[in-house]
Amino acid sequence: MKQIKVLAIIITLFTVGTAKGQIGQFPGENVPDHTPMMNSTWEAVDKMMYKVTTENNKKVYTPHYPPVLKALENKVVELPGYLVPLNSGRNHKTFMLSVLPVMQCAFCGSNGIPPMVEIFMKNESVKFTEEPIKIKGKMVFNPEPLKGNAEIQIVDAVLVK
Repeated sequence: MKQIKVLAIIITLFTVGTAKGQIGQFPGENVPDHTPMMNSTWEAVDKMMYKVTTENNKKVYTPHYPPVLKALENKVVELPGYLVPLNSGRNHKTFMLSVLPVMQCAFCGSNGIPPMVEIFMKNESVKFTEEPIKIKGKMVFNPEPLKGNAEIQIVDAVLVK
């Protein structure tokens, strides 16, 4: 009988929490429902794939840039997105920009890791925020991403206000 009461309480709490939209949020915090910042540039970035080869019994992943993405190489682009810090601190001159906020798990869900690019600011640094920002700069492809930097980078970037 005790088990039935406990089960009824759990079901009631789950039903009330679901009705209020609180399941999956952080307790006591108002976590907004973020919308992806997808645009045509992000869609092109999302099309990057990897060619997998084997050398000396090791798999080697080489970035493949499809024509729609290759067309953006060395072009100035604008990208809205969410700042993902690479280092601790309040201000950032180099960071990742993601189509989804860092508050959402990058590895959860059925769609895999969201598209990201590495940003190198021209002069100013950007103060960390969980709000979306917009960056403008030249898109370049890193010829050797296995040496520590992202495959797609925005250089000489400025914050669009």
